[in-house]
Amino acid sequence: MDQSRAPIYEALVGHRRRRYAGFHVPAHAGGRGASRALRREGGCLLSLDLTELPGLDDLSCPTGPIARAQELAAELYGADRTFFLVNGSTAGIQAMFMACLRAGDKVLLPRHVHRSAVAGLVLTGADPVYLPAGFDEWGLPVPPGEETIAACLERHQDLRAVFLVHPAYCGRSGLTKGVVDLVHSRGLPLLVDEAHGALLPFHPGLPRPSLEQGADACAMSLHKMGGALTQASMLHVRDGLVDEERLARAVRLLQTSSPSYLLLMSLDLARRELAVRGASLVRRAVGVGARLRDGLRAIPGVEVRESPPGGSDPLKVFFSLRARGMDGYLLSSVLERRYRVNVELATAAGVLAVVGPGTGLPEVRALLRAVRELAGRKWKGIACDVRPPLPPRRMTPREAWAAPWKTVRVENAVGEVAAETLCVSPPGIPLLIQGEEVTPEMVEYMLELQKLKRPFPGDEGTLSTIKVVDGG
Repeated sequence: MDQSRAPIYEALVGHRRRRYAGFHVPAHAGGRGASRALRREGGCLLSLDLTELPGLDDLSCPTGPIARAQELAAELYGADRTFFLVNGSTAGIQAMFMACLRAGDKVLLPRHVHRSAVAGLVLTGADPVYLPAGFDEWGLPVPPGEETIAACLERHQDLRAVFLVHPAYCGRSGLTKGVVDLVHSRGLPLLVDEAHGALLPFHPGLPRPSLEQGADACAMSLHKMGGALTQASMLHVRDGLVDEERLARAVRLLQTSSPSYLLLMSLDLARRELAVRGASLVRRAVGVGARLRDGLRAIPGVEVRESPPGGSDPLKVFFSLRARGMDGYLLSSVLERRYRVNVELATAAGVLAVVGPGTGLPEVRALLRAVRELAGRKWKGIACDVRPPLPPRRMTPREAWAAPWKTVRVENAVGEVAAETLCVSPPGIPLLIQGEEVTPEMVEYMLELQKLKRPFPGDEGTLSTIKVVDGG
């Protein structure tokens, strides 16, 4: 196939050139009816914001340019079939669950999954079996190793699927060919949250892609690292253990019936850019990441999270000033307010800087200059981040979601069963999953985080109250 083609983009531009008199949605008519600010900022993109017109295909049952664009993406990433997603990798993860799991089926997965996987458990009614959770000295999740997964597979003979994250939010990876073989030896499909893995195939220094190692399906956010617009993602599947027709039905069920052609076009163009220039783009980004990492290491008082070669994404740079008495929350805030530098994530231990194909050396110099100044003084002390033990599970996520609920203040929730999932975002990893018991240690931890004014995407978006099962 010709990876230099971009079928969706070409179809949209061709439609614009034919100058149709349009009587259809979107009613801004190529931008003429949009706000002046949007016309000024959006430029010619608005003229490509179209809908399912003749020649432009239909995402729900593609046969034209969308189908060809998906075929090109499948070839590039080594899939047998690829679905374009306009609801983010969230829709892809949920579709994988719906294709492989039914109510009561057991699925093995890490406790540090993204909240979209919890939503997949609610949608399917599947029964989660959580892999033992581990955290490193930075308080970041450690992916389960082969021995841990093997022990869980042996202990739970009635599993229907295994779901893993590769690479994790902060870059660490635990997926190996040995893990894939273990899962397949039980005849189980291996499903992967590869939201941060769009660049993995294009550089040998990055963790190897899950499909290359034999995984059966993966959701991939092209908008996170691959250059597509926000919400634009892909779902890749290999023939065999995943029912592709059931997967397609799930995608159709979960996706909007009015997909944005701008998102679809951005997937098409991002795929073309990576196919044509991916190796050079990622090589440059890895070099920029190395400059940042080396520069941080050279600053007294700065700790940089290290990992074995191939075991972590070098484009994710986690570092700390805790030796200077500065926690990550304060570091992130000062970088933003005083130096106009934004980082991806802050924790009590430190901050995460993400380097991508668009990151330049001027940005690296700005961050290093700021950290050098901040590391030159002592700070007031670091926030405590002693994670509470994982709470016991009393109900499945679906049972808790469907049960009658009431709202109580967090400090009064001890002993109740959570009816909503609470997590700090980013990274969106659940602190408390619906169906779990609210323990005293968990309440104490949540109240400490509340003081730090961390965003919590639950039903309320706050930690002053929590929904619990009424009578649970």
